[in-house]
Amino acid sequence: METELNKVIVIKLGGSIFHNKDTTVADIVKLQKQGRQLVIVHGGANIVNGWLKRLKIPTRIIHGERATDAATLEVVAAVLGGLVNKEIVAAIISGGGQAVGISGADGGLLQAKMRNEEMGYMGNVVRVNPAPLVALLAAGIIPVVSPVSLHAVDRPKGAPRLLNINGDPAAGEIAAAIGAERLIFLTDVAGINDGSGRLLAELTPAGAEALLASGVASGGMVPKVRACLRALSGGAAACIIDGNQPHILLKEIEEGGCGTMIATEAG
Repeated sequence: METELNKVIVIKLGGSIFHNKDTTVADIVKLQKQGRQLVIVHGGANIVNGWLKRLKIPTRIIHGERATDAATLEVVAAVLGGLVNKEIVAAIISGGGQAVGISGADGGLLQAKMRNEEMGYMGNVVRVNPAPLVALLAAGIIPVVSPVSLHAVDRPKGAPRLLNINGDPAAGEIAAAIGAERLIFLTDVAGINDGSGRLLAELTPAGAEALLASGVASGGMVPKVRACLRALSGGAAACIIDGNQPHILLKEIEEGGCGTMIATEAG
């Protein structure tokens, strides 16, 4: 496995940058043709919200994450595991790359448990089975992963066999499990700011923990920072960059310095 998973880059695509995915897809295809091993993990909360509204299913957000009842889970699974996932795959293939879309349930890639009663069928990843990723990467294919996952641990009788997982921690768990070289978050912000609003180019793990503890890192940034720290535990460097900037993914990988880098040794 170590030779097959050599210097993998895990890329988390935030749903907020889907409207600008053309240059991102072009970058992904170019990187693949350069021989880079890539794993794409995607979200799509805004698209899920649109479908929930269309179907008149209430949306309930708690601490920046979606409380998920049975009806919401069905929409999440259909939209993220189906529509969004396949649109990304189709875009990569149309651009000249090779990709296969899978969910966290496929091959038992992401095995999860319910977090608590309040969050319903929103879960936490307990185990990662890298085998599906290994097989696809060995075949020269980019796995495109929807975070809808297998309800594998402590599943109550009659509960769904799927769970909704936040794509940010899903990306962090995958990066840690496969010993990725890098984890890159493509978001709608330039990176992580300090308390005065100044962009931080570099952070150590201790510095990132301090931002979480102080509340300077808040809202949707919290799961991203925690996922970065999780990826670091597996040896990866992690960064958060503005995916709305044209070709920023390629620039970050080739030159660096595009957003906020969190590494064991900053500098």
